[in-house]
Amino acid sequence: MTTVEPRRTGTAEPRDRVAADETVGIRMTVNGTETTVTVPPRAHLGDVLREQLGLTGTHLGCEHGVCGMCTVLVDGEAARACLLFAVQCEGAEIVTVEGLGTPEDQHPLQQAFSAHHALQCGFCTPGMLMSSYDLLSNTPEVESEELPEQMSGVLCRCTGYRGILAAVDDVRQSHPDGVPGPRACGARTLVGRGTGGGSGAGAPAEEVPAAALAQEVRLPSGPPSAVVDVTSALRQPVERVWAVLDDFDLLARCLPGARLTEVLDGDRYRGRAVVALGPVKLSFDGLAQVVERDPAAHRLRFHAQGADAGGSATQADVVLAAEAGPDGGTVLTAHADVHLTGRVAQFGRALAGDVSRRLFEQFATSVDEAAETGSVTEPGRGAQLRLVLGTVRDTVGALVRRGLTRVRTLRRR
Repeated sequence: MTTVEPRRTGTAEPRDRVAADETVGIRMTVNGTETTVTVPPRAHLGDVLREQLGLTGTHLGCEHGVCGMCTVLVDGEAARACLLFAVQCEGAEIVTVEGLGTPEDQHPLQQAFSAHHALQCGFCTPGMLMSSYDLLSNTPEVESEELPEQMSGVLCRCTGYRGILAAVDDVRQSHPDGVPGPRACGARTLVGRGTGGGSGAGAPAEEVPAAALAQEVRLPSGPPSAVVDVTSALRQPVERVWAVLDDFDLLARCLPGARLTEVLDGDRYRGRAVVALGPVKLSFDGLAQVVERDPAAHRLRFHAQGADAGGSATQADVVLAAEAGPDGGTVLTAHADVHLTGRVAQFGRALAGDVSRRLFEQFATSVDEAAETGSVTEPGRGAQLRLVLGTVRDTVGALVRRGLTRVRTLRRR
């Protein structure tokens, strides 16, 4: 459980306790646009700016408050976005590097960085710009010789420091009474990459959870994170297997950790799925939509997407097909293009594909059971443990085989 309280007194009432897997609606003004975001209590401001509001100019480096790449202005003061929980920013005014100026109307600091070749690779540039803006707006009397120490809170990774200091000193001399304010703050649409993203100005907080629920499934256009093809031999005849595939409620219960929570129109279904892999436990609230249902061919295709409160998200294009197999059984094939984003995407493609494949294998076993009995046994912790051990065993085995191959190659040389 996490206690969420406003960062400033007098502007907002303390919130009730929020569970770790719940989300909170937060109002703040970002670059002049009043916005409402739905965030988990542990999400830091940097991730929310980048993922939910699409303001990727705020770079994340160390995420420990050391490098300063994520420096933004919070109520006019420089702050590390990676050290602030977004829930601490209720009612705050945030300015990111996108609010400083536009390509057509650059801020004097941006012009000076360009003139003095202070951009280098560009990774530290947003942090340098926002830190120098904070310095020159709050301490315009700073001396030239003080700049190296005053700007030391943001680390340059490619030795562009002389140009950066020259640019800041140039603006310091040109604006001895303080630098002009940001030039790109105003009402605009903020759209990020994650679900539950920012809304336009004025969305009531009580409407946030409903607005965060996806109403349609959208698949990314890029290549999938993992492609899964599983073929399983089932004992039950094809018509009984198809009866399971054609019943989406029963079908959902065959998916390990999944359950249906709401049936919508348009062959859409809302549900929740919990996936545990060792210490990592993800709980996805999602939506599935059947896009093809062919009883004659015993073929079902559906699109699904889900989002975890921790920022992980997954989308999948799933095709299930059943055909008569030997001895009166059924051959069930499953193909899935799986797209992963957020924390879950940190798994390697091989690991993500292996976990997905094992989940589908458990799914096939449950379909066979459902075809025979009309119900599904809830998988216990033993099944999850076998999933973990099997994945670890195969991963270690692959690494050992790879190492032996490399040793044999070196010996031959």
